[in-house]
Amino acid sequence: MTKSSRALKSLMGAAAGLAFGATGAFADPALIFDLGGKFDRSFNEAAFGGAEAWASETGGSYQEIELQNDAQREQALRRFAENGSNPIVMAGFAWSSVLEVLAPEYSDTKFVIIDGVVDAPNVQSVIFREHEGSYLVGMLAAMASESGTVGFIGGMDIPLISRFACGYAQGAVAANADVTVLSNMTGTTPDAWNDPVRGGELTRGQIDRGADVIYAAAGGTGVGVLQTATDAGVYSIGVDSNQNHLHPGSVLTSMLKRVDVAVYNAFSAGENVQPGLVVLGLAEDGVGYALDENNAALISPEMQAAVDTAREAIIAGEIAVHNYTDDGSCPVQMQ
Repeated sequence: MTKSSRALKSLMGAAAGLAFGATGAFADPALIFDLGGKFDRSFNEAAFGGAEAWASETGGSYQEIELQNDAQREQALRRFAENGSNPIVMAGFAWSSVLEVLAPEYSDTKFVIIDGVVDAPNVQSVIFREHEGSYLVGMLAAMASESGTVGFIGGMDIPLISRFACGYAQGAVAANADVTVLSNMTGTTPDAWNDPVRGGELTRGQIDRGADVIYAAAGGTGVGVLQTATDAGVYSIGVDSNQNHLHPGSVLTSMLKRVDVAVYNAFSAGENVQPGLVVLGLAEDGVGYALDENNAALISPEMQAAVDTAREAIIAGEIAVHNYTDDGSCPVQMQ
């Protein structure tokens, strides 16, 4: 069993609630995954990778837990705080409401929420400029497409995921003004993050409409998108973690969202985590695109040069990528 597996699985009951064991104080930081599990090959797994990197480098240990449903959030967070874990890192915006309630109760504990914003003196909120990274993979999608139609499949239909979609569409149009961008969301509940069967169905629907490159920003649901695209002989684009290795030669690239860095930095800072808002975009290497041995043959030198030029232009402010969450709109029409 690894250091991270010294997890709180032994503290989990088989019933609806969480059953916690020993009451001795934890000296370790803690990581609580969002629904979908730490091995979702995407968002949660990126968080897990950051924790593992910290543990490997420092020799330290940490506590962790995977939730089974939303009802477990408050109990898990409260128990970690009561037992002295510090800092406590939460992966996912869905932690915002419970953290707003509990952070004032545990003022001596430092909390870090990834993808959510909670204004409290002991909370660090880490968000990403996903639209910037999505712009780059949108460019690659349009340049790789032979049909002139590319697709986007999101997870839960929320403004955060629309930010991915809009940035992707803007990048695609920048590379090919005549491109058609298809867009579907998987659902409106947290189940949308872990439904690879539905992801596959949406992928087949977009392929039938002509899409030959499809970007999945859907957590575990995206695994079904990538598999179905591979089976159909079209390209896919992964998200959050580098998913190029899942289907070498079929995954065009992955939009990297450095959740691992956010977790690693929080664990490294320990009780000295600085509260406030942390925003990670291209300038901070918080987002980007993956290029490795699994997709190098798919990205021509011209494609790479165009995307790298756009990256520098975005950082310099010469290209403004619209942030959907600023006003709930997107300058590019998607179908």
